[in-house]
Amino acid sequence: MTTSLFKDFTFEAAHLLPHVPAGHKCGRLHGHSFLVRIEITGPVDPHTGWILDFADLKAAFKPVLDRLDHYYLNDIPGLENPTSEVLSQWIWQQLKPALPLLSAVQVKETCTAGCIYRGEV
Repeated sequence: MTTSLFKDFTFEAAHLLPHVPAGHKCGRLHGHSFLVRIEITGPVDPHTGWILDFADLKAAFKPVLDRLDHYYLNDIPGLENPTSEVLSQWIWQQLKPALPLLSAVQVKETCTAGCIYRGEV
């Protein structure tokens, strides 16, 4: 049996988008309460009944979360233009080596807007 599981994380951060048209509200410094959903997909171990312990998923994401929480995203290498699209791909690139079963990274910057990245196609 193959399934997907996910764990949600939140962090607070500030950013601005440097390449938006002049006068665009996102060109000004502002912050978000970001929600990140990390999804993995793989076979369920017949003995444990799970793909991966949620604690292991949390531990794998912790170093990435610590680099984002309460920081100015534009100062982080690779996030000079921290759109939701760029941020979701950046998180994927940071996390994939430690989490080979990674299948999606979702970033929500508001309750109603976000991005899902599923790796290169």
